[in-house]
Amino acid sequence: MIKFIYDLLLNYNFNERLSIFLSNILAIIFIILTCIVADFVVQKVLLRTLTAYIKRTKNKWDDIFLEKKVFETLSRIVPGALIHLWAPVFPTYQILIQRIAFSYIIFIILLTLDKSLDTIHHIYQEFPVSKARPIKGYLQVIKIVVYVIGIIVIISVLINRSPLILLSGIGAATAVFILVFQNSILGLVASIQLTSNNMLQIGDWIEMQKYEADGNVIDISLHTVKVQNWDKTITTIPTHVLISDSFKNWRGMQEAGARQIKRSIHIDMTSIKFCNEEMLDRFKEIEYIKNYIEEKTLEIDHHNQKLNAIPSNMVNGRHLTNIGVFRMYITNYLKHHPNVHKDMIQVVRQLQPTANGLPIEIYVFSKEILSVKYEAIQSDIFDHILAIIPEFDLRLYQSPTGHDFKNLNS
Repeated sequence: MIKFIYDLLLNYNFNERLSIFLSNILAIIFIILTCIVADFVVQKVLLRTLTAYIKRTKNKWDDIFLEKKVFETLSRIVPGALIHLWAPVFPTYQILIQRIAFSYIIFIILLTLDKSLDTIHHIYQEFPVSKARPIKGYLQVIKIVVYVIGIIVIISVLINRSPLILLSGIGAATAVFILVFQNSILGLVASIQLTSNNMLQIGDWIEMQKYEADGNVIDISLHTVKVQNWDKTITTIPTHVLISDSFKNWRGMQEAGARQIKRSIHIDMTSIKFCNEEMLDRFKEIEYIKNYIEEKTLEIDHHNQKLNAIPSNMVNGRHLTNIGVFRMYITNYLKHHPNVHKDMIQVVRQLQPTANGLPIEIYVFSKEILSVKYEAIQSDIFDHILAIIPEFDLRLYQSPTGHDFKNLNS
């Protein structure tokens, strides 16, 4: 081409030096225009035709490839291929031009593979299994390998050396690479363990106090796990830490559809006493323990008669206590509560007495697991329990307040 332009310029009486210069400039302009036209045809004709065809197909995955601009990125390879093809036009710089053009082609291929892997991850996330088996970490490892290989090929092309020579040098510098990619290696091993052991999924509610994380997992990658806390902040935890340190995963609660309520109230032990006839008559009017009082009274009377216990002294024989009746009331109240899970354990028990009174612990499961509804149910239960305590001639234990001292002085 250059010789043709050069001869043409000489025929028009251009001097030799100017003809050489102009022939090279015109050849460069022609190649640039060829690349621009080819790129225009690819972008405006081929890509538009491909886009129209993809939108008519029933498959969704090709639409995602189109949305992620995989085909558009790949089309950028055309100018580099043309420059590589036209390199013999400049014999002096042919090898250098071809090396640069080939490196550009490899670079575009790397970008295309990168976008393709992102697209694969996006498609995979559409399937339910993606939450239980995230593959983002594995895809990131593949990206690292692809880029390392691509960079080695580009460098070997530019310096005109075999890639095997560079690879042998990398083998000698393995220790350095292990140090450089230490976090990536730890993250890869941790990702494999987390996935294979089903320890963590996207959407799991986890709690890790060391990192002040308490919320839902929104992303699992090679190096980090992102947790959106309940206050809408985001905590980033190194992936390998989830293997080396302990964390609490609330997935079991979510799968069971029940959330534990475990809370105690403290009873003033000086208010605990045997039930007299007047108290028993009052308790019989309470629906939840009416049958219990009647059955238990008959049982105790029968037992005391067999022992010939003297009824005038409460120490003799068996008698109901207000704390025992109170526990039975709470038990029956929870059994009839519409938001307490009937198929799971329900326990109302006494704990070890302390300086703060006698703890009565309620251990049940709520049917609601969402925090707002769960807290409302828990509050409603204890609102009722705290309000009903005086009906059993019991008192809550509470440290003296300013109001108590004020009443004492008055």
